[in-house]
This record gives sequence, C-alpha cells and structure tokens, in this order.
Amino acid sequence: MHIGHEKVVLLFFPLAYSSVCTRELCAIRDAWAAYEELEARVFGISVDSPFVTDRFRRDEKLPFPLLSDFNRDASRAYGVLYEDFFGLREVAKRAAFVIGSDGIVHLAWVTDDADVEPDYGAIRSALRTAP
Repeated sequence: MHIGHEKVVLLFFPLAYSSVCTRELCAIRDAWAAYEELEARVFGISVDSPFVTDRFRRDEKLPFPLLSDFNRDASRAYGVLYEDFFGLREVAKRAAFVIGSDGIVHLAWVTDDADVEPDYGAIRSALRTAP
C-alpha cells in the first residue's frame, strides 16, 4: 500500500449514503485542490460492500477511492468499530488518521458521535507538518 511511502489520509465512515457521511466525503471532494497540493493520498473506508462503496464514489463524483472493509479487518486494526450502531453490529466509527511518508501516525481522531465530522483544518495541518 501507500503507507510508509507517501502521505496518507484514512477516513473511516459509518455508512455510505447517510447524510453526515455524504457531507464529510463531499467536503473533502470540494477542497480536493488542497489535498493535492499537500500531496496526500486520501482513502475513505467503510464496512459497506465494495459494490456500494464504488457506486457511492461514482454518484458523489469523489476523486479518491472508497475502500470496502466488509470483513472489518482495517476497522478492527485501527480500533474504530462500534459494537452496536443503532442495532447494527460492527459498523466503523467516524475517524480520521493522517500517516506521514515515514509511516508514523501524525493525527488520530475518532469519535463515538457519528454526527460529528472531523476537523478538516486539523487534517490539512497534520499533512503540512508530516514528512
């Protein structure tokens, strides 16, 4: 993968097509020039199937990949799974990680409140200071 070779932003989100997730990912899309300028590779990650993540990416015209973590391996590894999310088991929490080209996590943000979006300024700031 790209981790340890270039700047990476991992955006875990609960479910494609939900209102806050759509708003979050579209905020990244709408500020895409800033992420390109910072030479960041951005990946959205949810537990949705690959068919859903691909359709969501196309529908919202997102310029970055959305990855399916259907088996919950990445979400488990990063410690960002809800046990229960409105009756659904093992849904990814909203989280943002900035990993430098050095492989070090320069920003780790996780919320238990799915209505809260990450601080996009803090993500870009971490990208500016990460090698």
